[in-house]
Amino acid sequence: MFTPEATGQSDGMIGLAILLLIVGIVLLLLGIFIGAAKFLLWIGIIILIIAVIVGIIRLVRRSV
Repeated sequence: MFTPEATGQSDGMIGLAILLLIVGIVLLLLGIFIGAAKFLLWIGIIILIIAVIVGIIRLVRRSV
């Protein structure tokens, strides 16, 4: 009488499972991209620091 097929809940559960699967995949990809963005941010900061140090060294050498 109240089986999932009779109440139409079976389709809802499949839809919910698909929705949760899609949300899980999106969150996984966002986690990977954010991790990659953090890595690239650190690389950019390191390159910026190296450029500042090289600029200071060139400035000091010109002054001498």
